[in-house]
Amino acid sequence: MPIQDLIGKEIPPFEMPIERGKIKEFAEAIGDDNPIYRDPTYAQKSPFGQILAPPTFGATKAFWRTGGSNAEIAGLDNRFVLHGEEEYEYFKPIIAGDILTCRGKITEAYEKAGKRGGKMTFVVFEFTFYNQKGEKVQVSRSTTIQTGGVVKD
Repeated sequence: MPIQDLIGKEIPPFEMPIERGKIKEFAEAIGDDNPIYRDPTYAQKSPFGQILAPPTFGATKAFWRTGGSNAEIAGLDNRFVLHGEEEYEYFKPIIAGDILTCRGKITEAYEKAGKRGGKMTFVVFEFTFYNQKGEKVQVSRSTTIQTGGVVKD
């Protein structure tokens, strides 16, 4: 299949319940000790009124989605896959108790000549998160790269 045929391919939608304990664990994993991510009393006094998820919490979608990894969905060879980049666009805060629905699709797919690992294939995934009110809260985009083979020195 030509790589361009991947553009528009949809990932099955899935739900992500946003749990206070998981927010705390994520904040600890990224080394952020901001009390808005872990202290219910502090968070209740904030403008959000509840524990807030860190900005990159959407990355935990990997634990909720079905259908395989980005590489598997794009039909790439995991032996030669690299994570290219990740970006986030924010619309509303994500707070403990939210139930997000995530919808994903492939928005770009292209190839470039590589210098050390042969032809490189780039596939850009876009995931849009909606809260239980139907409001768009976040969009994340990630680029998965497959090298043409083992990178040579």
